[in-house]
Amino acid sequence: MTGLGFWVAATGLAVAVAVVLGTALRRKDDGAAAPDADLVVYKDQLAEIARDLTRGTLAEGEAARLRTEIGKRILDADRARAAGAEQGQSGSGTLALVLIATLALPGALAGYWWLGAPGYPDMALGPRLADLDAGIAARPSQEDALAKADRSRDPGLDAALATELVAISDPAALRLSFQTRFEAGEMQAALRTIQRLQAVLGDTAEANDHALLALTLVAEAGGYVSPEAEVELREALSRDMGNEMARYLVGEMFLQGGRYDQAFRFWRPIADGGSSAPWVAYIREQIEAVAGLAGIPYALPDAVGPSGEDIAAAAEMTAEDRQAMIEGMVAQLSDRLASEGGSVEDWERLIRSLAVLERLPEAQTIYNEAKETFVGMGAELSFLRLAAVETGLNP
Repeated sequence: MTGLGFWVAATGLAVAVAVVLGTALRRKDDGAAAPDADLVVYKDQLAEIARDLTRGTLAEGEAARLRTEIGKRILDADRARAAGAEQGQSGSGTLALVLIATLALPGALAGYWWLGAPGYPDMALGPRLADLDAGIAARPSQEDALAKADRSRDPGLDAALATELVAISDPAALRLSFQTRFEAGEMQAALRTIQRLQAVLGDTAEANDHALLALTLVAEAGGYVSPEAEVELREALSRDMGNEMARYLVGEMFLQGGRYDQAFRFWRPIADGGSSAPWVAYIREQIEAVAGLAGIPYALPDAVGPSGEDIAAAAEMTAEDRQAMIEGMVAQLSDRLASEGGSVEDWERLIRSLAVLERLPEAQTIYNEAKETFVGMGAELSFLRLAAVETGLNP
């Protein structure tokens, strides 16, 4: 339907509804006037009885019976008139019709103009999903994303790395070098090292090798899942469909592209499972919202969170009290990690919480401590680095 056709149809329907409502209201007013007309008739009938009685054409007993009957009808009509008067005190049908014409119809049109999408063409679910898929397929490359974020690679460093890495053919040495460089935040060097590892391994490269290469590309681009990263993720899943790191990043790719249904499909087994991988906490925090955006009914199993009483109490707090409560929770978590330690999810949660509170220097200190806590643990450090990149810290 064209834009003009839509407005013509919408206006026509609105006017038709207004006419129907107005007609019903006017009939109500007409019905309220009916008892007055009945009273006039009954008064005429009483006068006619009196005349007949005077002329002698009507017996006294019959006249009394007729007066009684008409009196009952007068009482009924008077009650009906009183009820109609009470109903009319709040406004007549004419006033309601005026309000509909002057406020309701223009208000409805103005509301649609503000909240709706005038001129937007009809689009079924299939075409919308196809457009989203086309947008994902046409998204910027890794190089474009790096250039836009002012993170372009250093050609001189690439040349030096090529000379260094070509002499290394031991997979174990390459893995160790990659881990060291990734943990140090040297993404370009880590990327070239993992690429050299894949070149050495050839077809024997495992799913996790491809997933680590994709993770390095994502970290290098500040969390963006590029087409080059997608290629590695597909390779990882073709070797092991259950690889959680690859599933997590594929879900993130679909999330960035607006395909919430696909993100949910890749993340649900991770959220429902009992894995202790560092990305599980992030997925469990996001997946119910992702399911809602996809229109999928879903409740996170064994979700841990505040009780209804806690939420109700927080809702009654002032902004200052809520801020104090959040600060207290962050302080408790920080103290527990300092004294007892905790999982990588706890460290990541503290880093993000401090960033939300705009306490970035403290978040940077916590991130540096977390890196020392999980030194030598590649997956955990990768997860922490993504949190640092996404919150604006120095990885």
